[in-house]
Amino acid sequence: MSLRPFHLAFPVRDLAEARAFYGGLMGCAEGRSSEEWIDFDFYGHQIVAHTGGEAGDRASNPVDGHDVPVPHFGVVLTMEDWQALADRLVAAGVEFAIEPTIRFKGQPGEQATMFFRDPSGNALEMKAFANDAMLFAT
Repeated sequence: MSLRPFHLAFPVRDLAEARAFYGGLMGCAEGRSSEEWIDFDFYGHQIVAHTGGEAGDRASNPVDGHDVPVPHFGVVLTMEDWQALADRLVAAGVEFAIEPTIRFKGQPGEQATMFFRDPSGNALEMKAFANDAMLFAT
């Protein structure tokens, strides 16, 4: 089965802020837009920022010694792309919910991960595996 791009729509408080964050800082190309929404190319997937407020749920669950924000979304990058994005976010002074780190060291599913929020409070997790075959490892 070939993988198809996912689609995710999410609330933002301000489209200009979303455009600066996703387009400017994250480097996501902008697609179609209106006065109420913007499509972004999120590493080959379609995400759509819709006006409508800030993210409401700020719950978390413990994972490997960190409080992981729930809900969250993101994408699995190559290790090289993950490191480049981590470096760009650190240089920009982004506040991390979980700093760029390696999770599950020496275990199945070892991965690079980082969590941060967009200006509207939506939590993102960007991750990478040294071996993509470990994505669903148990």
